[in-house]
Amino acid sequence: MAKRKGSRAKLRECFIANVGKVLGSDELREVAGVSEWARRVRELRNEEGMNIQTHNDRSDLKPGQYILVDLDPLPAFERGISKETRAYVLDRNGFTCQMCGAVAGELHPYDTGRKTRLHIGHIIDKSEGGTDEPSNLRAICSVCNEGASNLTLPRPSNLKLLAQVRRATGSAQLEVLNWLVAKFPEQAKALIDKSRRDRP
Repeated sequence: MAKRKGSRAKLRECFIANVGKVLGSDELREVAGVSEWARRVRELRNEEGMNIQTHNDRSDLKPGQYILVDLDPLPAFERGISKETRAYVLDRNGFTCQMCGAVAGELHPYDTGRKTRLHIGHIIDKSEGGTDEPSNLRAICSVCNEGASNLTLPRPSNLKLLAQVRRATGSAQLEVLNWLVAKFPEQAKALIDKSRRDRP
């Protein structure tokens, strides 16, 4: 008796037969024949490395549209990293892309047609001897991940960063202050308390 094909296998075959073609959620639901078809698509992407993209990855796609870009597998780094490590790295990096500064969930500053989606990337690529240790991982957005593989801008020195903030408009400086207070609430409170105590 022939073994019945699972929903994941059916979806895999459908994507491979339609490389480069946009597929809709209704079509994929019908192919899979199960209500949890979206989970199976995520498994194809995250566990098997299929380069399936959605509106979170490309501004030309609408919600509910999927495309298998090509048959080249995605780098295995995200598949080999535990959920705990991913959560730690994202939290450590303030849910902010370490290349362009875009914040997860907000409209992307360089592609306002989509919200920022963060991935975990390597600082030193695995092909160059990098590891999956948290010290070699960083949060990186889809836009930077697409356009600048294995490249990063150097971090500005403290003096250069302060010079940029000083040059900014008052409203931009207030935005920086609000971001810093939100990121470091305990330190901000301690500074405010200290300034109150030091008043004559």
